[in-house]
Amino acid sequence: MTTFARRSITALLLTLVLASADSALAQSSTNLEPDITIRQEEERIIREYRVNGELYAIEIRPSAGPSYYLVDNNGDGDFEPQDGGRIAVPQWVLKTF
Repeated sequence: MTTFARRSITALLLTLVLASADSALAQSSTNLEPDITIRQEEERIIREYRVNGELYAIEIRPSAGPSYYLVDNNGDGDFEPQDGGRIAVPQWVLKTF
């Protein structure tokens, strides 16, 4: 096999590897949009936030008073109150495959 042929095959393989890695990264970044389930209860609205099927936050909107959030910060199933209006996706949710 000539040097040119070896270099061509190597370049082709490298291109294929990089293309598949780029595709995998694009797929994982599109999964960062949370799935939101909204339930109406008698005196409140509950919004559940999931990424890759993992529940990581719950927003409770009472009919009277401000909304509040419960967040599972480390994936152990314990939801703790969180201050602020924006929910950040915990890192443990992003690392599940």
